Amino acid sequence: MRKSLILGTAAIALVIAPLALAQSSFLNNGAMTMDSQRGVLTMAPLLERVTPAVVSIDIRGTAKTPEMSGRNEELFERFFGGRLPDAQPREKRGLGSGVIVDASKGLIITNAHVIDGADEITVTLEDKRQLEAEIVGTDKKTDIALIKVSARGLKELKLARASDVKVGDYVIAVGNPFGLSHSVTSGIVSALGRDRGGSRDGYQDFIQTDASINPGNSGGALVNSKGELIGINSAIVSRSGGNQGIGFAVPTNIVQGVVRQLESYGEVRRGRIGVLIGDITPTLKEALDLTTLDGALVSDVVEDSPAEKAGLKRDDVIIAFNGGDILDASDIRNAVGLVEPGERADITYLREGKRRTTRIEIEAVDEDDEDNSVTSSDNDPASESFSGAELTDIPKDLDLRGGEEGVYIASVERGSKAQRAGLRRGDVIRAVNRKDITDLEDFEDIISDEDGPYALSVERDGSTFYAAVK
Repeated sequence: MRKSLILGTAAIALVIAPLALAQSSFLNNGAMTMDSQRGVLTMAPLLERVTPAVVSIDIRGTAKTPEMSGRNEELFERFFGGRLPDAQPREKRGLGSGVIVDASKGLIITNAHVIDGADEITVTLEDKRQLEAEIVGTDKKTDIALIKVSARGLKELKLARASDVKVGDYVIAVGNPFGLSHSVTSGIVSALGRDRGGSRDGYQDFIQTDASINPGNSGGALVNSKGELIGINSAIVSRSGGNQGIGFAVPTNIVQGVVRQLESYGEVRRGRIGVLIGDITPTLKEALDLTTLDGALVSDVVEDSPAEKAGLKRDDVIIAFNGGDILDASDIRNAVGLVEPGERADITYLREGKRRTTRIEIEAVDEDDEDNSVTSSDNDPASESFSGAELTDIPKDLDLRGGEEGVYIASVERGSKAQRAGLRRGDVIRAVNRKDITDLEDFEDIISDEDGPYALSVERDGSTFYAAVK
């Protein structure tokens, strides 16, 4: 019994020690202080510095009532009689948050979706002052907007370096959830580099946090234990519409690049290098005999693009951009997309396992041409065979970017292994495991000579991507 009591005491000591260390850490970095009069630990001094820089944003605008068409309009007429009245303008109201980042200029960062459609923007400060704001610029691809007010006595937040943010860091979210001004919640950084599965033209590299974020928090501050801004709260994952412990913030490295251009030009002028890229799956790594799962795999290089001029080729693996590590396709797309045209950058890549570096000039993105920027081409999951796909030589009447050499997929059975591998009717297979193919016979010869897995270079709608078949 005595022995068990001693072990119990030791166990308690081991539990208390980390708590004491954590408390000491908070006290040292300023997140928590001891209020000697009340005898409690508090973050009040930290928040007294942070909350004056966070504002409430109220927008007014006009929006049309959605129109009905087709079958829905027919049903409306049948059951309610008469015709559906024309869409009428209606008032649009919205609430959100913002962060003052330049007190002398009155510059405030918020989300693009917070002020979307706004005719009037009212900013309310912590001291209850209400100010009219004007839009400097918006960027929907990063969901960042910059607005401006004219006032004295503003407080601003210092931006932390994104590279200093680590999973497990203590964080505080400040905003106006459900219109409750200057609410504060706390948590940790749950993950970095999150992509919520957005569109191809979105730039996503979110900080994930379990600090409570709710409607109205959008555009608010996510700060570290020093009171530095590490991100702009942007979105949540929720089935109920409220907080469920998964929130996302746009990190400061993206915020700074966007804000700099919005202030200078009122828009973001994105760069391009002209490659199509994808993530490296284990099957592709094996099929292409790659040395790493990290990096962005080049599936195609646009003709006469900066990438072609710099010597990049299909199957190269981009691992660094201007000294920053590239771990997946989204990393390189984010990095290139926020570089202004005309600037030069260093790209490090692997070719047949050998490390190389080239200097590349960034050119302006033509927004009407989807193929000339860094374009993600999702590499599909592996399948066991080509079962379910009807393969033929390329029909002579097809006008394809890659020419007449390859294999045409005439049909794909629903639910087949070929469909699960990501193949579709109209795809053209250009190469297998780095070997270019000329026709169906050539394709069959290559497949029969190799046991797999197979990395297929597939052209679809003018773009090229890899499909992995095991």
